Amino acid sequence: MSSSSLQQRRSSVGVDVGGVSVGGGSPIIVQSMTNTDTADVDGTVAQVAALHRAGSELVRITVDRDEAAAAVPKIRERLERLGLNIPLIGDFHYIGHTLLADHPACAEALAKYRINPGNVGFKEKKDRQFTQIIETAIRYDKPVRIGVNWGSLDQELLTRLMDRNQAENSPLTAQQVTREAIIQSALISANLAEEIGLPRDRIILSAKVSQVQDLIAVYAALAVRCDHALHLGLTEAGMGSKGIVASSAALGILLQQGIGDTIRISLTPEPGGDRTREVQVAQELLQTMGFRQFVPAVAACPGCGRTTSTVFQSLAKTIEDDLRRNMPVWREKYPGVETLQVAVMGCIVNGPGESKHADIGISLPGTGETPAAPVFIDGKKASTLRGPDIAADFQKMVADYIGQRFGEH
Repeated sequence: MSSSSLQQRRSSVGVDVGGVSVGGGSPIIVQSMTNTDTADVDGTVAQVAALHRAGSELVRITVDRDEAAAAVPKIRERLERLGLNIPLIGDFHYIGHTLLADHPACAEALAKYRINPGNVGFKEKKDRQFTQIIETAIRYDKPVRIGVNWGSLDQELLTRLMDRNQAENSPLTAQQVTREAIIQSALISANLAEEIGLPRDRIILSAKVSQVQDLIAVYAALAVRCDHALHLGLTEAGMGSKGIVASSAALGILLQQGIGDTIRISLTPEPGGDRTREVQVAQELLQTMGFRQFVPAVAACPGCGRTTSTVFQSLAKTIEDDLRRNMPVWREKYPGVETLQVAVMGCIVNGPGESKHADIGISLPGTGETPAAPVFIDGKKASTLRGPDIAADFQKMVADYIGQRFGEH
């Protein structure tokens, strides 16, 4: 099935989040979340700006206390002064109803509210406090993500389903009941929000868990039982390659089935690591699967015994870093540049062929080969580079090609 037909199978209900369309046939949206103290206006503005420049189309911030809520309109104003019109999502737990009521400027400044039905309120307060938040969203015309998380699942609902399951002749496993509780929590909350008066096109659902197979099962079932826009992501994917692999495996399968309208890759940063890494991984997942184009693609061979030189590795990294670094400017200056295909190959075996398939490509000399590097542009040999400056020369050729092909004519 083509990516276009899969795109059409996604939620038919579109949700406008501060000018960004989620669902309703729109492209799959990339979002991320800050890990700064929201009350730290300078730090939060800096990180939101970095995430946005990296390509995050929505950014979620924690709103956990009065100081954080009071900072939200200041953050919004500061971003606008910087020329960054990035929709901010407020992440509320436990006291969201109070914070939104006490800080109307915060309620107005946010583009969306995210609430968790597992901790929006407990016992007799649950429906009342949930209603207060939904009524606030209606008053300010804000969409709401109802985000279920199995780490904070509604225990009353889970207990009720477990008790009912025990009375069955053929009871389900505890894992199956927990999955059902996650789904029901999302659907019950969405139905209640609609009864209160929040339109379906102002509701996004998520049902996050930490294990790949659980996530696939939960979302596959949820997608069958509703037509709401869906946000995908493993709730705690993990650190480094483990988090990347787990997220890609789970989300890749769901996206291929036409499930999911917006995604986040919830990576645990390395100590002192770059928060924007999760944005890059999300973009690469969507681009690799053919759903979106964010940056020019660089094809590079893995290397073998024919490529004992590391020149092609260094050049491939330099080109990738250069393309990604320049994209915030090039995206505006060179419309369509994200579709560019570049090849950096290490020897004669596949080098010329791969380079011809790319828009611009170079085939570097492998071990024992003539020290010359043919460059192919639009499928034809354009020149041959030699000498110690091959990498710099090719980098300039790529920049020139971008200007000529995607610049104003």
